[in-house]
Amino acid sequence: MKLIPLGDKVVLRPLEAEEMTAGGIVLPDAAQEKPRQGKVLSVGDGRLNQDGSRSQHEVTEGDRVLYSQYSGTEVTVDGESLLIMSESDILAIVS
Repeated sequence: MKLIPLGDKVVLRPLEAEEMTAGGIVLPDAAQEKPRQGKVLSVGDGRLNQDGSRSQHEVTEGDRVLYSQYSGTEVTVDGESLLIMSESDILAIVS
C-alpha cells in the first residue's frame, strides 16, 4: 500500500531508537527515548494559499529530518510504523 499525503502533510519513517549510550550501557525498551529523526517517504501537494496556488515544500522525498518529539500521527502500513505530520512540525533537515 502507498500513502499519498494531502496538502502540506509529509509521511516519515522514524529512525530506530538508540539501544546503547555513548558509554556503552545497553538501554531497556522503557528507557529508550522516542526517536525524533526520520526519513521522508512522501510529500503532499503543498499548502493552499489564499489566491488558490500551492506553496512548495521545503523537504523532498529521501531527506533525513529532525522533528518535534510529540508531533505527527502514527499509522501502521503493511506492518511498518510510519508518521504523518504537517511540514511545519519538521524542525530541520539533517545532512
